Amino acid sequence: MNQSRRKFIQNSFIAGAGLSLVDPMAAQAMLRKSKMKLGLVTYQWGKDWDLPTLIANCEKTGFMGVELRTEHAHGVETVLSQKERLEVKKRFADSPVTCVGYGANFDYHHVDQGLVKKNIQDTIEYLKLCADIGATGVKVKPNGIPTEVPREKTISQIAAALNECGKAAKDLGQVIRVEVHGNVSQEIPNMKAIFDQVTEKSVKMCWNCNEQDLLPPGLEANFNSVKKFFGDTVHIRELNVGDYPYQQLMDLFVGMKYDGWILLEARTSPADRISAMKEQLDIFNKMIS
Repeated sequence: MNQSRRKFIQNSFIAGAGLSLVDPMAAQAMLRKSKMKLGLVTYQWGKDWDLPTLIANCEKTGFMGVELRTEHAHGVETVLSQKERLEVKKRFADSPVTCVGYGANFDYHHVDQGLVKKNIQDTIEYLKLCADIGATGVKVKPNGIPTEVPREKTISQIAAALNECGKAAKDLGQVIRVEVHGNVSQEIPNMKAIFDQVTEKSVKMCWNCNEQDLLPPGLEANFNSVKKFFGDTVHIRELNVGDYPYQQLMDLFVGMKYDGWILLEARTSPADRISAMKEQLDIFNKMIS
C-alpha cells in the first residue's frame, strides 16, 4: 500500500511538472538533479584575465568555481604576502565564485631525485598558499614515464612522492589532485598502478578526458577501474568539440552520484569567450539532466 501510494504521488508530481507524456521512469530520472557543478580552469580562456575580471566573468556566465592556473594574469602565486593572500581570500568570499584550488605543474617522475625533491617542496608551498586564500587543493600530475628506468620503479616513486605531499595536505586541510596526465602515465592502468600504492586519503585522482581513456577495454571499464580514487575535481575540454564521448562520461558520473567540480580546461580560442562559456554551461546542464 505504501509503495502504491508513493508511486501515485510521484506520478502525480511528474504530471504536474508537465512531464505526463514522458515515460514515468525516465521522468523520475529527469527530476533527480545532479549535484555536479561546472567551473573553469584558467588554462586558455582565463589566462589573460586579472583576478577581478576572472571572478566577474565567472559570475556573469554561471561558472561558480575556478581552478587558478599557474603563471597566469591573475597572479595568485606564492610570492604574495600574507596581506595579499587575505585580500584574495576576501575577494572570493565576497563573490558567489568558489576558488576550487590551484593548477600547478609539479610532477614527480624524474630520474633526477633532486628535481623530485624540489617538486615536492614546491607543492607544499602552494598547499600553504591555497590554505591562506581559502582554496581546497593543488592539482599536480605525472608527466610521463622515463624509458631509462623500469616502469615499476617510476610508478612507486610517483606514489611515494604523492604520499609525502598528501601528508602535508592533510595537515593543512587540503587535497592533492592528481591529473591523469603524461606520456604513458596517462594510460588508466598506469594511473591505477600509481594509486594502488597511494596510502594518503588526501591524495585523489582528477579524471582528465584523454584519448587514452578509450583504449581497450573501453571508457566504462577504465572509468570503473579507478572511480574509487576520484576526488572533487574533473577536467574536461569543450563538450561540443572533438570525438570524446562526453555524454557517456556524464552518464557515468551521474550514475555514481558524483557531486564534485567539472572544470572546463578549454583549448580553443573563441572570439567571444563569455558567449562560449555560456554555451558550454548550457550543454553541460543538458548532458547531466
